[in-house]
Amino acid sequence: MPELPEVEVVRRGLQEHVAGKSITAVRVHHPRAVRRHDAGPADLTARLLGARITGTGRRGKYLWLTLAEDDGQAETEALVVHLGMSGQMLLGPLRDDRHLRIAALLDDGTALSFVDQRTFGGWQLAELVTVDGTAVPQPVAHVARDPLDPRFDRDHVVNVLRHKHSEIKRQLLDQTVVSGIGNIYADEALWRTKVNGARTAALLTRRKLAELLDAAAEVMTDALGQGGTSFDSLYVNVNGESGYFERSLDAYGREGEPCRRCGAIMRRDKFMNRSSFYCPKCQPRGRG
Repeated sequence: MPELPEVEVVRRGLQEHVAGKSITAVRVHHPRAVRRHDAGPADLTARLLGARITGTGRRGKYLWLTLAEDDGQAETEALVVHLGMSGQMLLGPLRDDRHLRIAALLDDGTALSFVDQRTFGGWQLAELVTVDGTAVPQPVAHVARDPLDPRFDRDHVVNVLRHKHSEIKRQLLDQTVVSGIGNIYADEALWRTKVNGARTAALLTRRKLAELLDAAAEVMTDALGQGGTSFDSLYVNVNGESGYFERSLDAYGREGEPCRRCGAIMRRDKFMNRSSFYCPKCQPRGRG
């Protein structure tokens, strides 16, 4: 599933290639791709026709295009793009349209396609609301800022975590506490700070919690520089290119391999219907 760096790579590509252009045609090829838009595919199509894409936005793993009428009216709504497990926003002709779910055409002739093999993602039009001084789509209003957000308040998040009496990894994955840290980057940040994900958040020191949030920002910044993490062909950016940060992972997916720091054999535990990868020597469970 795409995580924050992957979504940010897509957002940057869309910002570069579609901002300032208008939508001249839309066709929904699969109704499931617009199931979050309560008014249905005909309404979404009608409202997108003629809309001008004024920019892009992201909070955590949520991505959207801000829209305005071509007559110059102010931005009032956004097209929220749910990438789900395998969603892709692609520009230009498709080599394979078997999984095409929504097709749009821009006023310069560019084709914008939403491709989704597993059909867990989709498009949704939503009203823009102001949260913490920032305009975000209504469905995203509950999502906390992420560590790469310029207005991210690390000390505030540390204070929140100090009152959480459950596993620190569970809290890192809670999008209402801090957004954008998915399973892969949580394991990487925990490894970098020598913290076991099963430790109780409230029992970690403020300094260690701050280090952990900084490490999450660092590892996601590193991944962003390499185009994100790609484990299969389902994650690609707008040009159809995969990310390569997978080669730099220190924890995730390395069960049975030696820890790159101490040489101990990496382990995998089940966690929240996912897997946690960690070094038993560098990341002991410890107290709590």
